[in-house]
Amino acid sequence: MDSVTEPSQKSPSPFSIPTFRAIWIASLGSNFGGLIQSVGAAWMMTSLSASPLLIALVPAATTLPIMLLSLWAGAVADNLDRRKVMIVCQSAMLLTSAALAATAWAGLMTPWLLLSFTFAIGCATAINGPAWQASVGDMVPRVVLPSAVAMNSMGFNLARSMGPALGGVIVAAAGAAAAFLVNALSYVGLLTVLARWRPDLPPKLLPRERLGVAMVAGVGYVAASPKIKLVLLRAGAFGVGASAVSALMPLVARDLLGGGALTFGVTSGAFGVGAVLGALSSRRLRTRYSVEAIVRCAALAMALGTALTGASHWLMLAMPGYMLAGAGWVLALSTFNVSVQMSAPRWVVARAVALYQMIAFGGMAGGAWLFGWVAEHHGVATGLYTAAMVQFAAAILGLWRPLPQTGNDNLDPRGDWHEPDTAVPVEPRSGPIVVTIEYRIPAGSIVPFLTAMSERRRIRRRDGAHGWQLLRDLGESDLWVERYHVSTWLDYVRHNQRRTVADIANSDAIHALHQGPTPPVVHRRLERQTGSLPISRAPDAREMGDGLTDPTRLS
Repeated sequence: MDSVTEPSQKSPSPFSIPTFRAIWIASLGSNFGGLIQSVGAAWMMTSLSASPLLIALVPAATTLPIMLLSLWAGAVADNLDRRKVMIVCQSAMLLTSAALAATAWAGLMTPWLLLSFTFAIGCATAINGPAWQASVGDMVPRVVLPSAVAMNSMGFNLARSMGPALGGVIVAAAGAAAAFLVNALSYVGLLTVLARWRPDLPPKLLPRERLGVAMVAGVGYVAASPKIKLVLLRAGAFGVGASAVSALMPLVARDLLGGGALTFGVTSGAFGVGAVLGALSSRRLRTRYSVEAIVRCAALAMALGTALTGASHWLMLAMPGYMLAGAGWVLALSTFNVSVQMSAPRWVVARAVALYQMIAFGGMAGGAWLFGWVAEHHGVATGLYTAAMVQFAAAILGLWRPLPQTGNDNLDPRGDWHEPDTAVPVEPRSGPIVVTIEYRIPAGSIVPFLTAMSERRRIRRRDGAHGWQLLRDLGESDLWVERYHVSTWLDYVRHNQRRTVADIANSDAIHALHQGPTPPVVHRRLERQTGSLPISRAPDAREMGDGLTDPTRLS
């Protein structure tokens, strides 16, 4: 198997960074509270309704908002202060959990009201997620990022190894309302740490993008990034098959194992123990095996663990199945997460993570509904066996679409582009802007030039340009013209500031093929339509003028 090139063994531990350590500890407490509440909500639904579909919809109500809101949340996280976004979301979850506890204590809970509260908490979680994931890169250096992401997964699953069992004890002793109250109190520590954190971020020199524009830019970046698209494909397939273990866990405890809330807590804890073991092994595995090997083995472990839980009518047999599934769960999801973050520059990382979460958790929400329906009509064991077959197919998908290695590209901004002076005054909103770049390419270099320009087209579109074309002059056989559009001058500035160090190789290859007497000539033009001005007023220079020709800088 190919080894991973990330220097994980030589990188410092993320726990050596005080900010990460403090937030990780506070998040651990919040994760405990969230999992205690999950046990309370899932078990309360079994007392409110006997429908397997409604019971399976409890975790789906948490994951569905991630599919619906993640992209918008990613645009928010990339354009606003991520720390403040997290504070608002954590506060909203505290208040919703408190209202949920009060409603349960008053005896007013109904199945659909419980799903509504769960959905509301899921919405806040969905908005918080991209900001939290992207802010990890603000806490730790890039070389530490894979370990930090894995430690976050370990923190969640460390809580999962004991939180559900504790939740089962609380629900059995004091009822589901007590579990909801514990969750509400668990947000206090994290809110305190976030309020004290002051991240050292580079100043933003450009105004914020409108959220709609930012969402389109995020989708465009991912659509033009083959590595990220592969990760999303595999994450979606994994999510569908992985959903059944958690969605049907209450039914396994009640119907297959003949237990109660405590049995449900113990099986959830076994899943969490396996996840912790998976997270602890991830750093070592990344140094020895390829990303594809890790994910494929994780999917097979998830499939085997899911099938084993379906065949279990004895708790001691079900627990190894849950542990195996938990290990596969965290290894796959943390690897997907790291792959996305290492394949996206900082300006778009939250949106890339959001799209990953939308695909992965959307698959989980759809899978929870699907396998809940199968369980309702054909039995819990059949639902789990079906999910195991879907997960096995997700592992086989790796033979056809293997995941690429990540972390080798330097995605820091190039930092060598400066906004040009123009002979015609322009404002940030001036546009559309049409850019042409003239190259002189001898006949013997046409094939490598076309190859390099194919990559240039992907880079342009990835960074926000549209209408890209490559033209060859019919009068001068060595003259080639690259042409593309951006909506406004501000978009043109953003487009060029998004170029990364990894893109230098493409620029160097194109420059090496150019053999004109001067560097490639850049023309920036302000597009204008005729006949749109009143006859009584002549157009001014800003409305009809042409941009400055710059023969010195490729842009």
